[in-house]
Amino acid sequence: MLKVHSFTFNPFQENTYVVSRENGDSIIIDPGNYFPEEDQEIGSHIDDHNLKPIAIYNTHAHIDHVLGINYLKDKYRIPLYIHEKDLEWLRAVKAYAPNYGFEDFQEVEHNGFYGEQDKIFDGEDELEVLFLPGHSPGHTALANHNGRFVIAGDVLFDGSIGRTDLPGGDHDTLISSIQNVLFKLPGDFVVHCGHGPATSIEKEKESNPFVAIK
Repeated sequence: MLKVHSFTFNPFQENTYVVSRENGDSIIIDPGNYFPEEDQEIGSHIDDHNLKPIAIYNTHAHIDHVLGINYLKDKYRIPLYIHEKDLEWLRAVKAYAPNYGFEDFQEVEHNGFYGEQDKIFDGEDELEVLFLPGHSPGHTALANHNGRFVIAGDVLFDGSIGRTDLPGGDHDTLISSIQNVLFKLPGDFVVHCGHGPATSIEKEKESNPFVAIK
């Protein structure tokens, strides 16, 4: 069964995830580490648990979710995959990073695209790719049916939803993604969010003030 370990990084309090198989093969999702102590924290976890990172997957390419990509790509010699529709936003980060105090941010190069037809890992460890635009044009989530969880990025939060006032955001599209795709998952699925605590599909369907289905 897959193990999910989370970290909270950078001033945006972004959640970074390391998802690992029993054999140690691991993927890193949305690496937000920026400061040296954050680099050390995620690196120590990987090394201390004898994990073998094989790739980075980004649910989307907003600045708070991409700050640690270059460090981890260089340290572990692994590729980065994003959705094709978020490539423009990945390329834009370098231009506005200094406005948020990240003067040392270096441009990130992707190594390939991934989308709905792709499967990450196999067997009971398979991660299904869900396409959930709205917060950004190419936002994705990764769902594991055996482990009953989904890593949902900035689409859905505990009692809230992702913002849509950033370039490429669209409120109606986000609501549709949540209600017509994410909420099709079973209610007992744990939702690992891009910020804040985890929640569940059932809880948000019943009580989320933005997208609850009555």
